[in-house]
Amino acid sequence: MNPRSSPEHTATLSDALVVLIVDDVPDNVAPLHDALDEAGYTVLVALDGEAAIRRATQALPDVVLLDAVMPGLDGFEVARRLKAHPATAHIPIIFMTGLTETEHLVAALDAGGADYVTKPIKPREVMARMGVHLRTARHVRQGAVERSQARNALDAFGYATITVRAQDGRLMWQTPLARELLQRYCGTEAPATPPAVLQWLRRHLGEAQAQREPPRLTLENGPRRLTFRLHQQVGDQDGEGGETPGEGGDWLIVMQETSDASVLEAMAHAFALTAREAEVLYWVAKGKINRDIGDILGSSPATVKKHLERIYAKLGVETRTAAAAMAINRVPLLQPQHGG
Repeated sequence: MNPRSSPEHTATLSDALVVLIVDDVPDNVAPLHDALDEAGYTVLVALDGEAAIRRATQALPDVVLLDAVMPGLDGFEVARRLKAHPATAHIPIIFMTGLTETEHLVAALDAGGADYVTKPIKPREVMARMGVHLRTARHVRQGAVERSQARNALDAFGYATITVRAQDGRLMWQTPLARELLQRYCGTEAPATPPAVLQWLRRHLGEAQAQREPPRLTLENGPRRLTFRLHQQVGDQDGEGGETPGEGGDWLIVMQETSDASVLEAMAHAFALTAREAEVLYWVAKGKINRDIGDILGSSPATVKKHLERIYAKLGVETRTAAAAMAINRVPLLQPQHGG
């Protein structure tokens, strides 16, 4: 039977899918290469681990068929590196192995393998296994593209987003604004997650998994501050994340940069205050007494008191405690969220 007209071909082949075969023995590669080529796949070959990583990063194949035992960089390490890189993490890896001991098969799956086939390789079996994982990967990738577009759109509104894998602390995904902010506040770049952010995430995983929003984390940089909010767990519900319950999963974190100027503007708008009245109320909400506020603003305590009287009238309150509480409730940027 011609593979192009076979049921397996109809079920699995679609739009010249790209397959990367990795094996250090050319004689092992040739029969599988020919069978896949005949079935209509675009086939790439790498004969060692380093070449495999280069090929996968450049070509972004739809699936990788990976020999487990190779000299130099073995298949297990190749899989770990591909799964650690955001650009290749989604690619399903099927191990080809002559090792049948349980610990070797477990090692293959732990390294990021989606499946394995044992040698000698049977091309029809490989294509059947590939079909299952290619359909799953396509579904996941399509959903990931839609989510990526939505998250990137938040950048236009000043909300940056990142995805962090709790199990190993790896930053898996970030918007352009998130990259800029993390570099400026933390001096870190993907795949490294800033230590303070990772500690905060792990400290509050229990709350988040119980559907309770944990305290936010705030990092300060002079008069500006960056606030992190744990938004949602991604992947576990639809099988995307690859984590088992209890390991933490992948978490979407929303970041927003604010400054005293933006807080003051929000307060002035919320209560129809003058710029100076907003400054006074800001420091009242921070717990400062009139003398301290006068020192900060370069005014006398008596002047601060007069501003407060006008503030009380506009807010409809009689005490500084009530004014502070109303400001904090109305202007979320004032709420204490430092450190979680």
